[in-house]
Amino acid sequence: MSETKRSSTSTKNMDKNIEQMTLEQKVGQLFMTGMPANNYNQATFDAIEKYQVGSIILTGRSNLSVPEMKDITDKLQGLAPANRKLLISCDQEGGNVQVLQGQGFSQIPDGLTQGSWTADKLQKESQTWGSELYAAGVNFDLAPVADQVLSADSAPQNAPIGYWSRQYAYDKASIISHAQAFTEGMKAAKVLTTAKHFPGLGAVTGNTDISAGVRDDQTNSNSESVQIFKDLISSGTPSIMTATAIYDKIDPNLPGAFSSKIVDGLLRKQLGFDGLVITDDLSNAAQVQSWTPGQRAVLALSAGNDLVLANEPTQIPEMISEVLQKAKADPDFAKKISQSATRVIKVKVEMKLVE
Repeated sequence: MSETKRSSTSTKNMDKNIEQMTLEQKVGQLFMTGMPANNYNQATFDAIEKYQVGSIILTGRSNLSVPEMKDITDKLQGLAPANRKLLISCDQEGGNVQVLQGQGFSQIPDGLTQGSWTADKLQKESQTWGSELYAAGVNFDLAPVADQVLSADSAPQNAPIGYWSRQYAYDKASIISHAQAFTEGMKAAKVLTTAKHFPGLGAVTGNTDISAGVRDDQTNSNSESVQIFKDLISSGTPSIMTATAIYDKIDPNLPGAFSSKIVDGLLRKQLGFDGLVITDDLSNAAQVQSWTPGQRAVLALSAGNDLVLANEPTQIPEMISEVLQKAKADPDFAKKISQSATRVIKVKVEMKLVE
């Protein structure tokens, strides 16, 4: 089949799928919730079956083998509609951040080590790591880290990234080339990736997962850390993850993932990104506890994110309930829901998860 015919078939599949979806089904596609990577969780099953959640993140650490993980991901996929399968993700960066560590999964080095390799070598290795994920039924790696830590001297004080050597390098060109290489390797293995954490976590000191009030008083809309994402958009990154730090020079009032200035304004309009935008975790992160779970979901989707990442599945009912309530009362918000559902389904069509 020619590319043109394949493309038009994909578009028809996408349009048909979206036309047939209820509001509840569309909203469910806008959530990714967690399940421990080494265990089953009834709350996660309920999220898929009762609330029609369309994406899962495997959390914690697992020593299960590739075939054992495949049994788990197959069970998850079996709960989803046959014509609309799940995105199943995990954080498989390397170093301290590698969820799947059992037999058949490579021991992946940290970002700085990967950054010391040539881009060609990283692409080759990334394809191997992606093949392992794909064989385990994981089709979405929440990587690469595209954050620019300010310097080797400041790295130990940069709690979320530099402290753990999650960054590829300190210079813009190396970060871009290695993030691209990682993305291309995973793509060759049929695994989706997301460049994170927009507009950058390299200049903060606190970690948004475990600290509240994390702010960046340096990054602005023209900073080098933002330009890195601009280049990754130009080279075709399929997805970008938004951070929950507060960026004083862009929007001092809201965490990045809740800010329409940062998501719709900077990422969508100024940088021209029309791909999939996913939030960092909005359930357990200390940074967002001032808002109720429902408020977090509504704020994130209003700001322009497409996928709300909520590691804690027990928060899904409240999140979805408030989003549905808002969508029924607010036509502009309902339009955003449809646009985001279209982006999610488009990715799933391309990945052959939607028929």
